[in-house]
Amino acid sequence: MASSDVKASRLTGTGSAGVGPARIRQIQVLTTTGTPRLTITNGNGGATVLDLDFLASDSHSVNIPADGIRVSDIYVSSATAITALTVFYC
Repeated sequence: MASSDVKASRLTGTGSAGVGPARIRQIQVLTTTGTPRLTITNGNGGATVLDLDFLASDSHSVNIPADGIRVSDIYVSSATAITALTVFYC
């Protein structure tokens, strides 16, 4: 993969990151109590590309191997017990 600048988008709920086509490289997540879970799809209504469970009341860093996950749009379809998340993409 050719070198490109890594960018970041912070979200506090569900919906589009509004960045268009991208490769997800890393995700930072801040969770609350309960059963935290994050689901990201390939655009609104697209296939699930990432579905993760987390420990409660903590911060988490998820590194995506190789060239990352290619999506037409980064869309958070579910963010249960998550205060905020930052998606790093290129």
